[in-house]
Amino acid sequence: MKIYFAASIRGGRDDKKIYANIINILQKHGTVLTEHIGNQDLSDKGEYEHLDELIFHRGMQFLEECNIVVAEVTTPSLGVGYEIARAENIGKPVLCLFRKENGKRLSAMIAGNNIIITERYKDISEIDSLLKKFIDSHQKK
Repeated sequence: MKIYFAASIRGGRDDKKIYANIINILQKHGTVLTEHIGNQDLSDKGEYEHLDELIFHRGMQFLEECNIVVAEVTTPSLGVGYEIARAENIGKPVLCLFRKENGKRLSAMIAGNNIIITERYKDISEIDSLLKKFIDSHQKK
């Protein structure tokens, strides 16, 4: 299974350790095409070695190639929102993970969309079972 993981880069990297943990869990289920998202050295400045246009085209190619999309949406990100909408548009199953924190609210554009699946969690210990449930429901039989 090929998995597209989406999470904030330029929108903020406060949760980069969580992203790395989610990627590690996802790798038990398949190939994570976007494992660079969990790179602890990647800052909110993004990837210096790649032009924006190349990053965009790489992302669109990975979205076409993947079987499922998993997005961590606690930190708002224009790019992640775009990736989710694009994935939905091309018929990819999408799971959005939102961490319950004081003062944070999930966008209504995600929470109100019945096509994508949204799961709320409190800490990383809950992620494995949420991912397994989603992935199992989308495995090719």
